[in-house]
Amino acid sequence: MQPVPSNSSPASPALPDSAARSPLLLLLRVNLLQSWRRLCSVREQSSLLTGIIVLFIGGYIVMAFGLFYRGLKFIGVFPGIGELLIERLLFLLFAFLFVLLLFSNLVISYSNFFRNRETAFLLTLPVPAQTVFQWKFLESTVLASWAFLFLIAPLLGAYGMWRNVPWHFYGLTVVLVGLFIVLPAVFGAWSAVNLARFLDRRAFQMAALVMACGLFFAVKYYLRPELVDEESLETRVLAVLDRLLSKTRFSQFPFLPSYWLSASVQQWAEGARAAAGFYVLVLLSHVLFFGTLACTRMGNLFYDATSIVHCRASAFGQWEWFRNLQDRRRQFHYRAGFMEVLFRLLPLRADVRALMVKDVRMFWRDTTQWGQSLVLFGLLGVYILNLRHFTSQISSPFWLHLISYLNLAACSLNLATLTTRFVFPQFSLEGKRLWIVGRAPLGLVQVVQTKFLLVTGASLVITLGMIALSCHMLQMPAERTAYFAGAITVMTLTLNALALGIGVLYPNLREDNPSKIVSGFGGTFALVMSFLYIVASVLLLAWGSPWRWNNELRDPPVLSCFVGFVVLSLALGYVPLKLALRRLRNYEH
Repeated sequence: MQPVPSNSSPASPALPDSAARSPLLLLLRVNLLQSWRRLCSVREQSSLLTGIIVLFIGGYIVMAFGLFYRGLKFIGVFPGIGELLIERLLFLLFAFLFVLLLFSNLVISYSNFFRNRETAFLLTLPVPAQTVFQWKFLESTVLASWAFLFLIAPLLGAYGMWRNVPWHFYGLTVVLVGLFIVLPAVFGAWSAVNLARFLDRRAFQMAALVMACGLFFAVKYYLRPELVDEESLETRVLAVLDRLLSKTRFSQFPFLPSYWLSASVQQWAEGARAAAGFYVLVLLSHVLFFGTLACTRMGNLFYDATSIVHCRASAFGQWEWFRNLQDRRRQFHYRAGFMEVLFRLLPLRADVRALMVKDVRMFWRDTTQWGQSLVLFGLLGVYILNLRHFTSQISSPFWLHLISYLNLAACSLNLATLTTRFVFPQFSLEGKRLWIVGRAPLGLVQVVQTKFLLVTGASLVITLGMIALSCHMLQMPAERTAYFAGAITVMTLTLNALALGIGVLYPNLREDNPSKIVSGFGGTFALVMSFLYIVASVLLLAWGSPWRWNNELRDPPVLSCFVGFVVLSLALGYVPLKLALRRLRNYEH
């Protein structure tokens, strides 16, 4: 019998020759194997819960497909302008999704390249920096694009059924979407690397600030509403429609990757195979060119950027006022910072206040966290600022009623995004430091309760401000504003309790990247439950509204709908948080 060599293990499977030669293939194979084992372990732990998740995801796909299909049929009924509207909507959708994918890849790539423990560990191994960049680039692309794929699949399926396309249309869309997500991933990774390299330079900071201000005012000027009189609406409908759609012509700029995708999809659906093939080849050529550059020439830039990020003390060190502030603090020996002074105004115990200050500081020090918050708030701000145009165009009670509850749904969906992205990973981010937090006098139970108090207070400030501003833009009376403020308060408590409770029940203590934590089983479950809760709550509140919007509805079921809303909120908020606290008590015992 041959002895087993000391440098090999008989229990471990042999690696293929290609994986042994290529570190990238080895990393890909190991991570795929780990992901498969995590999925199998989740299925073994709770088959019922896994089945519920699969059922909810399938229900979302079916419901989204049905809504998109009915919407396309409704718009397509209008003679002469239906297909024009659908064409322009597709161009607009993919243009905005391209911008959102670009921002998402920028934020996630920066976190994955420079704030990730695995990246720092891989750079210490005898692995080329280019290989490390390639692996983290693939990982960031998947993390940033899975939600886009989840959203766009029902729409393209509904569009294909509405146009009665042949079977090969669906195969083409899969290839096109796979090519499309590469370009924002490349541009996002390149932007993240250059942001890390030049963020501490004063000229770069000034240029970025001037560019952001200029872009804001340019967009505000470009998106000014078009005023149309009633006489033009009655006599020249097509001319007025072309005038109103003039602001959307930017989405048909021929050099946008979203234009190539939209044009190829529509041309193939209409039977123009040659035109569609041309745009497919244009998209493919750009993907091959920029993808090859990223995979072969970004390794050294990535390594230099990593060294710069870990060497500099602060990105604002070039500014004199920042250095003076730091010197003044050292000179006078400030014992309390801004956060400590702010939290001392609240009637809290010293240990609770210290934990809150720690969480706020950890959030503020992570650029990727508050960077994504700024993107979300920016999109929401654009939405709220454009609400004032609804009231000047619509006078029907039904449409005003519908818009007010759609506004409530938009605010609550934005809140669900924040809670799933930032509240759910709060417990898991403690990671290996959890035993230190658990040995504190507070205990794990009070630690989670303190986190719930902190995130709920911050969320209430945001959501109440959003609902008050949006109701003011919609010119609602005070009693309706108070009604929606009360509804969003209950929903805020429920969504925070749901996200934090599921985060404790399904933690991922081995990962320090919030994007990976959210992308797991627990994050998906929290997102699905939040979405279903928001849909059910808005429907109950709209059906049981105390303000009559339909003369045929003589006695709206106000009390029963309100009781149903409260019971649903308690069931989805109190129960997960209660189970999470009970599990923590078992940990301590």
